[in-house]
Amino acid sequence: MPDAAVVDVHLFAAARAAVGKSVVSVEAGTLGAVLDELCTQYPAFVAVRPRCSFLLNEISCTDLETTIDAGSRLDVLPPFAGG
Repeated sequence: MPDAAVVDVHLFAAARAAVGKSVVSVEAGTLGAVLDELCTQYPAFVAVRPRCSFLLNEISCTDLETTIDAGSRLDVLPPFAGG
């Protein structure tokens, strides 16, 4: 049975490369706390984090104090290039 107090974090492009996985689960909390936990668990993510955009349940999220409830989906999107 999965832990009910977690958030699924979907990582793309450089964020995925930094973490080494496309999806990770971390403890639910504020956006800032979730990102801090990613930095703790995956130190290479620290360099990518400042360039990323975030979607919380498919809606842009920029406020680090936004609460992310258990069961939510957070997408981490670094800048993309190409066309």
